[in-house]
Amino acid sequence: MNDLAKRIGRIEDRQEIEDLIVRYFIASDDNDFETLKRCFAANAIFAGTGFPVSEGRANIMVFVRAFREGVGQTVHTPNFALVSFDPESDNRAVGTVGAHIELSYGGTTVFGAFRYHDKYVREEGAWRFARRELLSIHVGPWDSISSSLTDRLNVRWPGTEPVVSDLRQT
Repeated sequence: MNDLAKRIGRIEDRQEIEDLIVRYFIASDDNDFETLKRCFAANAIFAGTGFPVSEGRANIMVFVRAFREGVGQTVHTPNFALVSFDPESDNRAVGTVGAHIELSYGGTTVFGAFRYHDKYVREEGAWRFARRELLSIHVGPWDSISSSLTDRLNVRWPGTEPVVSDLRQT
């Protein structure tokens, strides 16, 4: 493959991965479980502080469905996606995704900022999540957001004890 074709291919791959990220967020907001399922590779891993590690597409979907039962309306907003390709493989990449979320949780509206550490794999001709790890920057009910970046315990899910952010800056 010539250099120009390879560069164009990488641009197309990057756009497909960015579309995957947005598709995941829209499907989450819409409770579109079939689309969510297709976002993950067969042997994918989903992890996050406070969440059980889910391995395999079927187990990830069991977790997602159970979590979504306790959540009302959501708004996922991706802010950025930084993608790097594996120099040894045209079918693997890693990424860091920044996002904000608004959701109905525990009887209140919650706002937060998160960072996802992703691994992507091309499987069956499509880019999918091979691993998605959710890290909290800050989260809490709207009435506590005014101090969520200044308080040491800035991850405040309703009904739980506040904890330190996964990405706390000291």
